[in-house]
Amino acid sequence: MSLRISSAAFLIAVIAAANVAAQEFPARPLKIVQGFAAGGNADTASRILANEMTKTLGQPIVVETKPGAASTIAADSVAKAPADGHTLLLVTGGHAVAGALYKSLPYQTVDSFEMISTATFFPFLVIARSDLQAQSLRALLDMARAKPGAVAYGSAGIGATQHLTGELLSGMSGAKFLHVPYKGDTGALAALLGGEIQFVIAPATAALGQLRAGKLRALAATGSVRWQGMPEVPTVAESGVAGFDVRSWMGVATTRGTPRAAVERLNAAMLRALQVAEVRARFEEMGGEVRGSTPEEMRARVATELQKWSKVISEARIERQ
Repeated sequence: MSLRISSAAFLIAVIAAANVAAQEFPARPLKIVQGFAAGGNADTASRILANEMTKTLGQPIVVETKPGAASTIAADSVAKAPADGHTLLLVTGGHAVAGALYKSLPYQTVDSFEMISTATFFPFLVIARSDLQAQSLRALLDMARAKPGAVAYGSAGIGATQHLTGELLSGMSGAKFLHVPYKGDTGALAALLGGEIQFVIAPATAALGQLRAGKLRALAATGSVRWQGMPEVPTVAESGVAGFDVRSWMGVATTRGTPRAAVERLNAAMLRALQVAEVRARFEEMGGEVRGSTPEEMRARVATELQKWSKVISEARIERQ
């Protein structure tokens, strides 16, 4: 009888301690580390989330910029941070791409992190000059099939998600393209406007000015549904490549081993932030669809995309870095 009482008392004490820990987190200011240039979409998204989540968590959240090496420098710093939930990582779709592309990294793409929640999803657009003979993606694919390697596309660089999206499109459609890498989406779009290439794969926000001015034409959106910013533009799947679905995304993670109570508090704060009208509006202005998740759903997404892009890299014979 005394043993049962002792066991019950111990269990109650453990639960009480966990509740106290959850209430005490966070114990000091937090930071979100993002691995891209200041002022870009990742930086902007980090600040949107930081400003709103601090209202729930009761501690300030600063944004720390650690650009370079496809955001792997930032990821490594969070992987090696104390496992207490006070150091967060702004994760993009490129996180899984980097895991597939690099021969070795100082951290594990999935297992070095506790995922918190996704925040926003956005497709790429297949974009051509308005005067291109092919006025639809179907026509562009037919052109490439007729002359394998003669149709060139530009991307933000070798191994960028945009590049791998082009290789996936090639593999699924049977159209062989020539890939031309540039320094970022700006470089690829400049080359397109200059007539160096036939099309680019890029985020909508990078080309909105030229699209609205009529200099460029969006042939297709890479997501499973039409992009809300241009509902008249068909998806790649609607254009004859059944099952095609590529959306980049952003979310937040923290260091592996962070107590579950802290992970759950961060998840709740983030989901609350994503319900705020102003937050949703700002993400939508960036071309995104706001969508939160459980930690488990985000972890599954990263793991699935790691496998997906590893296969694309192998099949396209892209040299691992």
